[in-house]
Amino acid sequence: MTKLNATLDSLAKPLTPLAPWLLRLTLGVSFFIHGYGKFPLPPERMSGWFGSMGMPAPELVSSLVALGETGAGIAIIIGGLLNSQLGHLITRLAGGAVVVIMIGAFYIAHADWFITTKLFTSEQIFLMAIGLFFAIKGNN
Repeated sequence: MTKLNATLDSLAKPLTPLAPWLLRLTLGVSFFIHGYGKFPLPPERMSGWFGSMGMPAPELVSSLVALGETGAGIAIIIGGLLNSQLGHLITRLAGGAVVVIMIGAFYIAHADWFITTKLFTSEQIFLMAIGLFFAIKGNN
């Protein structure tokens, strides 16, 4: 087992710096696409749906969601490209924004998922987990 671990470690070592980029690009591109798909603002379908639920200011809220998703997606990628404290901060804030957006999505769109297998078999929980990873870890 030790020899197998050593072999796998030697194979993976050159790729280790790229591992966070797999998560960063997946999250960033996914959020950008989800947000950009809601343009032009305000997103009519989403605004109508929010309005039908009695949400106040549905046009404003749906526009903020679209901007938040797009912005967080871009920021999580840009934060990784900036090798500085600013990049670290941008990454952490973008990760936090993803978590907040996903909590809102669970609460509004998927309230029936809590404490069920559906929650843990959806891509949404993984997007939130990756966002939390970057909110905690930043660029470290």
